[in-house]
Amino acid sequence: MSVQIYAGSAALVRRSGVGQAMLHQKQMLAAAGVASTDRPSPDARTVHINTVLPGAPLAALRAHLAGKKVVYYGHSTEEDFRSSFKGSDRLAPLFRRWIRFCYERGDVVITPTPYSKRLLEEAGVRRPIYALSNGVDTDFFAPSAQRRWAFREKYGLSETDKAVLSVGHYIARKGILEFVELARRLPEVRFFWFGHTDLRLVPRRVRDAIAGAPSNVTFPGFADQAALRDAYCGCDVFAFMSHEETEGIVVLEALACGIPTVVRDIPVYREWLTDGVSVYKAKDDWDFLRKVAGLLDGSLPALTAGGLRVSRSRSIPAVGRVLRTIYELEGLPYQSPAEERTALPARASRAAVRQA
Repeated sequence: MSVQIYAGSAALVRRSGVGQAMLHQKQMLAAAGVASTDRPSPDARTVHINTVLPGAPLAALRAHLAGKKVVYYGHSTEEDFRSSFKGSDRLAPLFRRWIRFCYERGDVVITPTPYSKRLLEEAGVRRPIYALSNGVDTDFFAPSAQRRWAFREKYGLSETDKAVLSVGHYIARKGILEFVELARRLPEVRFFWFGHTDLRLVPRRVRDAIAGAPSNVTFPGFADQAALRDAYCGCDVFAFMSHEETEGIVVLEALACGIPTVVRDIPVYREWLTDGVSVYKAKDDWDFLRKVAGLLDGSLPALTAGGLRVSRSRSIPAVGRVLRTIYELEGLPYQSPAEERTALPARASRAAVRQA
């Protein structure tokens, strides 16, 4: 019962959401009773591929030549490639064709949300596509007064000081320009941006925004999962100002830690986050300011319970059960060659899971 999670590009994506998704896949498979490996193995009859780097479609080809099935994860779209690195907008149409080529190398494509599923279908991907969350480890990411105290002590915050958090690469799409301006409008509040990108790769306006950020903004850089968990627990609001996502693992992590969350009102959230129930959605930068300030001064309710419900519905075990169902629906081998595979359910059930 072995599945190979192709790790040929793991070192390049380790500090990204894709790297975290690969780790989650191992945990999901384990929760569903399916063994996994990151090494080629004769016992691995299905291969997960998570990147669109040049080696990935070659790995898919090798898997097919060996008689294996390929599950290609559609983490990337043309839309979230734009406004990222230098030249990304000019290259976006070529990137669209490239990701279509990559994803077509899979027998099945799994992408995090119904929104990203629609984008891949519009890009011309004709393989069966399922929308399945990347999941969140709700045992690890959870509310903690002790972790809140540890974070605030580390950064010199008193219990009455207010702090706002965001997480992501130093790229315009993630909303870093707006985050710096939000901090400028709330000088009495501490702002923290966790994450890092080589500044040589980003446009000048991003470099200038970071260099010219007001003194109430702190850029701690890349943080491991434990430090990030402390930050979620230690801050008072998670302000995720990203303009485009396929899901946003950091949103799930924040909700799992019980931090009040404000996201931009963009299509990816419409089918699983409800404004005023699990999060607040901001229509523009002024709306972000109003809602963040309202959470900080207590005039808006925190919505913690609603956020926790969303994160728990996308916990590793919950998503792992759906992943195994997809395997069964599509006839993907997840048992050793000596074992009998599970029979396929009816076609109607397959259609239902594709909409999950």
